[in-house]
Amino acid sequence: MSERERPKKTGLLDPTVSIRRIAGVSIHVRAALVALVALVAIGSGAAYAATRTTARPIGRGVVVIDTNLAYQGASAAGTGIVLSSSGEILTNNHVIAGATTIRVVVPNTTHTYTARVVGYDTTADVAVLQLRNASNLKTVRIGDASKLAIGAHVTAVGNAGGTGTLTSANGTVTGVNKSITVQNDSRAAERLSGLIETNAALQPGDSGGPLLNSAGRVVGMDTAASSSFPFAVYRSSDGYAIPIAKALTISREIVSGKSSATVHVGGTAFLGVQVADGPSVGATVVGVVTGAPADRAGLAPGDVITAVGRKTVTSATGLEPIILASKPGTKVTIAYTDTAGQSQTATVTLGSGPPQ
Repeated sequence: MSERERPKKTGLLDPTVSIRRIAGVSIHVRAALVALVALVAIGSGAAYAATRTTARPIGRGVVVIDTNLAYQGASAAGTGIVLSSSGEILTNNHVIAGATTIRVVVPNTTHTYTARVVGYDTTADVAVLQLRNASNLKTVRIGDASKLAIGAHVTAVGNAGGTGTLTSANGTVTGVNKSITVQNDSRAAERLSGLIETNAALQPGDSGGPLLNSAGRVVGMDTAASSSFPFAVYRSSDGYAIPIAKALTISREIVSGKSSATVHVGGTAFLGVQVADGPSVGATVVGVVTGAPADRAGLAPGDVITAVGRKTVTSATGLEPIILASKPGTKVTIAYTDTAGQSQTATVTLGSGPPQ
């Protein structure tokens, strides 16, 4: 399939029926490109132009997000919520996971921006972007999700289908404080809790968009939907949103630079290997990115990584958090068993890679 023919990944986490994030590509090995994980997000893009042409705030507080997933040979699309006039954007982590470049567009304007990832929380599915050279953007009005009752009218705004055009879906609140298990194309299942449930018809591309109350204030961030048709016609009866207060609390931690066991701030360390569980303990290398740190250190498909520094690697899934806990530029010692069964070590300087 040529690059032009590859489907754009548009996304929504979707609950198990399946609750899974809808993405346009699948990588069935763990990627330690920090581990090259192809958590292809549902997102889509739009951006604001950096040139200020009027005193009136630009846009309506919602942007679309287009990402290039170069290591996966794909692209993805989603939505973002504008938190500051200078371009601080709130979105889902799965919208930008694996992105090598991010473009943000303000719909119905000529304004387009590139964005950097300020940080993200993979367990809560929250990420913060900063647009480059942005100013005078219209921001959203924040509401109180704790006041939502069953039956309350809500509207989901997003980039449905990844077309770059904002759409609205009306519905009601059908549940509060809900928990769902989300299945990703390349990660293990994740548990999200404390969610708002709605019957508004969320679609791929809506992820990261605002859920509005009847007063037009943001009470949640659209995150997931249930569907039996993950890659065809999308239909959903249950949509889920992260309460905005929770998302904003995490975003403030990210912006303040407070890293934790779940919050990653700044650049993402990059090893440059795809790994899978093998017949023995460790992470079996199944692919190496040309020119990446692992490639320069001599790692090759078939090698089994058993430790990074003083930390033992028992499985493919165990490698990623070790790499993510490091910073780009950090030197680490990789212990591995080569294809001849010999124990080897290599000193690797981690690079900077896509967010996970």
